[in-house]
Amino acid sequence: MSRVETGEASATNIHWQRFSVPYEYPVVFTSGVFRPDNPALIDTLTRFEPDKQHRCLVFVDDGLLACAPDLPSRIAEYATAHGNRMTLVAPPRPVPGGEKVKNELAFVEQAQDQVYEHGIDRHSYVIAVGGGAVLDMVGLVAATSHRGVRHVRIPTTVLSQNDSGVGVKNGVNLNGVKNFVGTFAPPFAVINDSELLNTLPVREMIAGMAEAVKVALIRDADFFGWLERNADALSIFAPDAMAYMIRRCAELHMNQIAHGGDPFETGSARPLDFGHWAAHKLESITHHHLRHGEAVAIGIALDTRYSVLSGLLPQGEDDRVCFLLEHLGFKLWHPALRKIDASGNLAVLRGLREFREHLGGELTVTMLSDIGTGVDVHEIAEDKVLEAIDWLEKRREV
Repeated sequence: MSRVETGEASATNIHWQRFSVPYEYPVVFTSGVFRPDNPALIDTLTRFEPDKQHRCLVFVDDGLLACAPDLPSRIAEYATAHGNRMTLVAPPRPVPGGEKVKNELAFVEQAQDQVYEHGIDRHSYVIAVGGGAVLDMVGLVAATSHRGVRHVRIPTTVLSQNDSGVGVKNGVNLNGVKNFVGTFAPPFAVINDSELLNTLPVREMIAGMAEAVKVALIRDADFFGWLERNADALSIFAPDAMAYMIRRCAELHMNQIAHGGDPFETGSARPLDFGHWAAHKLESITHHHLRHGEAVAIGIALDTRYSVLSGLLPQGEDDRVCFLLEHLGFKLWHPALRKIDASGNLAVLRGLREFREHLGGELTVTMLSDIGTGVDVHEIAEDKVLEAIDWLEKRREV
């Protein structure tokens, strides 16, 4: 019998479900966010329901608490001053800063337990105060509790204020793979407080500037020129120069996310990950003794030199980029670049394979065709990577 005679369907029916969801969140630049007379936080919390008392659960980076032990009391005083519109469901909860909080899933579970215990619902707030690692972990908790509760980020490092804090990614590490467990979930709001940067050690201040150099190199030659002209001021952390650098860097990251055509990274291109394939691996190899920004600076130098060696970027631009990074305080060599893995290969090259696995399918790495212009390549010649590593080592010896 034919299919028609038996009554069987002769074709598959497909019903396409299509809808779009607009995403919108403020990125606020202020100073003294927890001063009772500063309206930035309370205005952010009440922008949808101005007359409601909003319940808040706050997590604070313990590295920040070591430098600012009075911060929990300041947060509590702020909540009391605005008690008709916000309340803390518990005293601010400390969580480990740095990669430790991302390397152990137990911290995610503990924070989710806090969300459950205190009855945080989809109209309450989870507020994270800290560096990028803390924001990543707490963001994951917020995104996966009740399928998403409102999350306010208050970044406290240069790196998180100008890059990760204003983006849409959350995640923690698993089996040594960076951000293997994660989500794309925009925050409810981001509040950048310049005053909180005063607690940072020098090393962290320097590390955060790597992402400004990165985004300038791939998107804004004028900003790169500004960084060069203001390198002296940035090297001593002059407040006005730091404020502009952070704000412009954040703007460029936000513009890429909003207008780059792939905010949730469903494709293979990752322009904002310029320099990161090596950086992520260097962090892992060094057990995170290298800060993220320090590893990114090395990755930028490596890929800029590779761009010259492969004929994409004019000769001499690699020296120009490295000079700026060194002027800002970065060291562009680390012995981990020479580490050999168990199979007898250069360990950092495993970063390329992991990058491809993370993307899925085709390898896509951003290189430079000019200062301010990134270009995607789909093959990396390992011999040229080795040449670039040799070049960086020789620079150290000069």
